[in-house]
Amino acid sequence: MATIRPFMGIRPEADYAQAVAALPYDVMNSEEAREMVKDKPYSFLHIDKAEVDLPQGIDLYSDAVYAKAKENLESMIAQGVFTQDLLPNLYIYQLTMNGRSQTGLVACTSIDEYLNGTIKKHELTRADKEADRIRHVDTLNANTGPIFLAYKSNELAKTIMDGWKAANPPVYDFVSEDGIGHTVWVIDSDTEIGILVDSFRKLEHFYIADGHHRNASAVKVGLKRREEKELYTGEEEFNYYLSVLFPADELKIMDYNRVAKDLNGHSAEEFLALLTEKFQVTPYQSEGQLHPQKPHQFGMYLEGKWFSLISNSNLISNDPVLSLDVSILQKEVLEPLLAIGDPRTDKRIDFVGGIRGLSELEKRVDSGEMKVAFSLYPTSMEELMNVADADLIMPPKSTWFEPKLRSGLFLHDLGE
Repeated sequence: MATIRPFMGIRPEADYAQAVAALPYDVMNSEEAREMVKDKPYSFLHIDKAEVDLPQGIDLYSDAVYAKAKENLESMIAQGVFTQDLLPNLYIYQLTMNGRSQTGLVACTSIDEYLNGTIKKHELTRADKEADRIRHVDTLNANTGPIFLAYKSNELAKTIMDGWKAANPPVYDFVSEDGIGHTVWVIDSDTEIGILVDSFRKLEHFYIADGHHRNASAVKVGLKRREEKELYTGEEEFNYYLSVLFPADELKIMDYNRVAKDLNGHSAEEFLALLTEKFQVTPYQSEGQLHPQKPHQFGMYLEGKWFSLISNSNLISNDPVLSLDVSILQKEVLEPLLAIGDPRTDKRIDFVGGIRGLSELEKRVDSGEMKVAFSLYPTSMEELMNVADADLIMPPKSTWFEPKLRSGLFLHDLGE
């Protein structure tokens, strides 16, 4: 049984929503964030990456950064940029990219259901990244970045949300600088809220699509506060955290491609010969770049040319992790041929999200920065859920979701 709960959202006044909304804190570095906030005093990056308002070179995990984040949030509340709803609501958040929309329900989900496996994960997290968001959430006393969750199907919820959208005007409706449409409705009817809450109780699981570090951090803040409470009922706000839930069939995963700095001492000819032992290797004859058209096909860009690599049948496993294209590439090419054993830590590999296009791969190789690039067929939502259902872990950088949720449109107050 999956639980959702309405909450009294802290959110921007309508006139400020577009100015506040910002990409997630973890898709850019500090230098990029400093550029993004120029002439944007209300950008949520002033809260999510508060080092942008402190001297360059400051330790990103210093007390001053978290204190500045709290100061900036309190300042925006005092200015009336943010206000808090007076009653618990649910919210509809629709994102539109290239004419395709996905509609999410903004709600709170339970830390206990993360702990008991009702909310399923598919990635490992890093302690340093968790520690940063734990400190951030704890200092601000709020969940500031929503967790991107998916679910398999809920027709009743879709009917309720479609009906609400048709009958009520949105509170926010804008297009961000990257061309993504963002439209938000507030569901403030106890009747519809009750039906939606009940409808999700019929689901067995939610799946983390994006935001594993934010999720783990929110849970650990909640557990910390439980320990501090003399009396704990389970209904406290810190027992829940901010999420946006989407039906899996509306989500789009893009390719997450790889570039490597060298061929591990092999010449291009030797490397191609080694690949033919495991793949059908053919030069790409068409104009342009090679976008794989099916699972187990890879594109490879080497010395100004594209090649098609199709996995030999003996490489394809029934295991939900080993059958992933990212696993095949790692197990059959990156590790044995290029000596890239741990892609999480090896400095000779980098990852390029599909939103950047395959021209970015060509650019990285043609510049001499990298020697070879691989384009992949996107991981599917079905593959992601199969891995999570088996309580297994995907290789790093297996999925790139677009469009990205914006931070700053909803904050969840942890109470007290």
